[in-house]
Amino acid sequence: MADSVTSYLTARGVHARPLRAVVGLLSSGWQSLDDLVRTTAVPRRSVQELIAALGEDVERDADSWRVVPSRVDGYRALTAPRPDIPDAELAAAYEGYLTGVPAPSRALDHVQADAATMLRRARWLDQTYDLVGARLLCVGDHDLTALAVCTLRPELSATVVDVDERLLEYVDKTAAARGLDIQCRYADFRFALPPSTVGTADLVFTDPPYTPEGMRLFLARAIESLRDPDGRAIVAYGYSDRTPALGLKVQQEIQRLGLVFEAVLPAFNRYHGAQAVGSASDLYVLQQTSRSSRLAESAVRELVSGIYTHGPQSIESGGTPAAALAELTRLTGVAPTIPTWTDPPRGNNPCAYDLTSDPGSWLARVLLAGPLSTVGALVANNHPDISDQRGQQALAELVRGKYTLTYHRSLAGGRHAVVLATPTPTDSPRRTILTRVHGKLTNTWREALITHSPTPLTKREAREQVASLASPTDLDERLIDLPLHRIRTILTSVD
Repeated sequence: MADSVTSYLTARGVHARPLRAVVGLLSSGWQSLDDLVRTTAVPRRSVQELIAALGEDVERDADSWRVVPSRVDGYRALTAPRPDIPDAELAAAYEGYLTGVPAPSRALDHVQADAATMLRRARWLDQTYDLVGARLLCVGDHDLTALAVCTLRPELSATVVDVDERLLEYVDKTAAARGLDIQCRYADFRFALPPSTVGTADLVFTDPPYTPEGMRLFLARAIESLRDPDGRAIVAYGYSDRTPALGLKVQQEIQRLGLVFEAVLPAFNRYHGAQAVGSASDLYVLQQTSRSSRLAESAVRELVSGIYTHGPQSIESGGTPAAALAELTRLTGVAPTIPTWTDPPRGNNPCAYDLTSDPGSWLARVLLAGPLSTVGALVANNHPDISDQRGQQALAELVRGKYTLTYHRSLAGGRHAVVLATPTPTDSPRRTILTRVHGKLTNTWREALITHSPTPLTKREAREQVASLASPTDLDERLIDLPLHRIRTILTSVD
């Protein structure tokens, strides 16, 4: 009956670890139901279900059960300890990861967790959940939790979703170098998650901005990411014991999402910085209720733009100068609207966007997603994509074939600039792909090859050609959801 037990454990997903302990105890000799429940902390009903799944492989004597001795060997694979990596080896790897990670952007209001915290998180997740074959999603991951856990347990699959392009490139390349199954996707959580990440995760880990608004948003996206009501959101959050009212507000936001505090591990995380909260935060383990999904949808609709404690997207940040907005309107002929790139444009009308709160990644996304019409974007004059010639050239190369860019600098007293994108007249495979960035990449690329091939090309031939030029994980995505470094690589292959 080992197959029945395996199926039962598989159905329990990441929560199968304590059930494996039950099988181990039953394999070691006679066990009472009371002892099984008390030793493993598994609910009585779950223990009874597991015993039922064992079927003829378990025998009973009064109030005790055991696996039939002649059948014990068939269960060793379910209970044997997995190969482990010494703490010293893991700590050395984690220190190496931290050496190369890009410094947190001030605009994104983050401080770096130390290597000891990476080790604690990885060990705790591995000891608490059955990670083999599971999927972890990190809603933001400057602490490199995905790298930490997958280094310890390479059988785990992970996805990192973040707004920081430098971080996504670093995690992507580091994971590839170590052969870890970590996919990186771009998102600003105020706008949307990549569709391919919705409802996919068994576990979600996040270290959100320490504001009520930030906690609400990141947890709403965490709930959206979970594929099963039994999934868990694991959250790092800290507040000073000098400001308990702030801690109360954040915990109220958690409860507003219909989440249950399953555990709170005090001072679990330690940071290089964040001295206002003692350079530490607690680890919250949160369980969904039947209301969580609906409440998460409402929380996203009620979202405010400011979610950080400082920087251009902080709660206290000011508005955009009227003179700069007027210049944007003059150059484009339309009034500015909020930025958007998560959905296809409606029509090919001119667009203008106020990107003065851009953390650094919005400008490129707006241009990638823009219509074949004039697009103007108002940005800070020190925006990394326009502040020097290298940045301007990289941005122009990214949208080459779709737009020609001009830069109107030093508006509103030298603080702002307008990037004006004008459609290029010549059609090409690159332009076809860049005007359909919301379609599945393998389909848009195939159609681009067929349309622009100098000789007739069948769908099969085009599909095989595309498959030879990019990884399957990229081809199954929308181009707009990929990190910029992977988009650049794909566009080079298109050329």
